[in-house]
Amino acid sequence: MRRLTHILSIGLITAGIVLLLDVGITLAYQEPLSAIYSSIKQGEKESQLKTLESDFLTKSDVKQIQKAEQTKDPKVRKKAVSVNVDKLAQRLVDESKPGDALGRIEAPGMDGLNMVFVQGTDASSLELGPGHYPETAMPGQGKTVAIAGHRTTYLAPFRHIDSMNPGDKITLKMPYGTFIYSVQKSEIVDPSDVGIIHNTGYERLVLSACHPLYSASKRYIVYARLVHTEPGVP
Repeated sequence: MRRLTHILSIGLITAGIVLLLDVGITLAYQEPLSAIYSSIKQGEKESQLKTLESDFLTKSDVKQIQKAEQTKDPKVRKKAVSVNVDKLAQRLVDESKPGDALGRIEAPGMDGLNMVFVQGTDASSLELGPGHYPETAMPGQGKTVAIAGHRTTYLAPFRHIDSMNPGDKITLKMPYGTFIYSVQKSEIVDPSDVGIIHNTGYERLVLSACHPLYSASKRYIVYARLVHTEPGVP
């Protein structure tokens, strides 16, 4: 009986230590088990994005992009580029489903964030990486583009969203072009505040994450305005 009690005690102590380590790692960085799962899934999304980037633009698309870029009149060139980008962006939407890789988000000011983001903000999609709100526009369509991400689980892509400052750059690399945004401001809102994704008359990127850490009582929002577009393959 003593031996059984001793073994049981060791088992409980070991389990307690493991639990404390798990809690410690989660508090210091992110939940480790979900991070392992998402790391594997991000690898899969990386492969999917590479395939998408190599196959998405047709020869006809490339010719149209080049033709628009070579137009001498600045106003005509800008409009032609915009029309082409909008058409390609819509095609990507039409061809994607929840969980599919859409592009890459890079935010040096957010602890060097560099991840593939996917279509959808449902629970299963956000386990794969940052997720694009399907009800918002795509980069290059001249409207609000919104992306959400976890802060403590599933690789915690937006853990440092509160470290972004006005002027910081956020880059979205899509299969049809690269879009650079400059941070305007940040704010904390209620989860029910749908106004954050409304259109504003110009292209705006909205990043959203739960706030504070380990709570979903509020949302931390970063707003950024499009400042540069480079049509074509990233």
